[in-house]
Amino acid sequence: MKIKQFLFVTAVVLSGAAANGEDIKYSDDRSGFVQLAEAVPDVILEPRYYSTYNFVGSRIDGYEAPCMQLTREAAFALNAVAADLKARGYRLKVWDAYRPQRGVNHFARWAKDLGDTIMRPYFYPKVDKSVLFEQEYIAYHSGHTRGSTVDLTLFDMRTGKEVDMGGTFDYFGLESHPSYRDLTPQQLANRQLLREAMMGHGFKPITSEWWHFTLANEPYPNTYFTFPVR
Repeated sequence: MKIKQFLFVTAVVLSGAAANGEDIKYSDDRSGFVQLAEAVPDVILEPRYYSTYNFVGSRIDGYEAPCMQLTREAAFALNAVAADLKARGYRLKVWDAYRPQRGVNHFARWAKDLGDTIMRPYFYPKVDKSVLFEQEYIAYHSGHTRGSTVDLTLFDMRTGKEVDMGGTFDYFGLESHPSYRDLTPQQLANRQLLREAMMGHGFKPITSEWWHFTLANEPYPNTYFTFPVR
């Protein structure tokens, strides 16, 4: 990413933060982070933003290796979730964890390019790209960049498959909302199992994505990190 582009997005974020009374800062210090695969040994990693199978359709800026990081505190809590679920026959499958600010900036640039819709059939078939900012599918900063947010699902060790959640990761639509109810009883139960397990170990959900959880007592609530994933 060009320095000018990064500074522009940073300025927008800081401006919005000031309006909300937040004290946001940026940091390149990775000392409070750990490798997720080491902290949660049973976790399955599928780093979507290192691949090209994501809503942008290309590898995202700042993802330099097929690995993931989290803050020590979030990783410790996630390991407790994994242990509980393993006893019930499940493993955790993670699509994204820490996200560098340059990755968020990449999303913002992509969202402004209304002609780039190559992945629309897979991730946003019912949503016009022009409303992605307005409807908050895309933003100039993300909780992932604070290092204690994770996107994940359940993997059934008995069947050797992902659990059916009635919707796919990063799908832009009402079907992704935890409150969505046009699902089978089993799909609803699967979503609830993941939600209860995460909340039981200190993570909080959001209203728009069934897969997204943030450590409630995150260690860096006002810091957005810039170091690459590697």
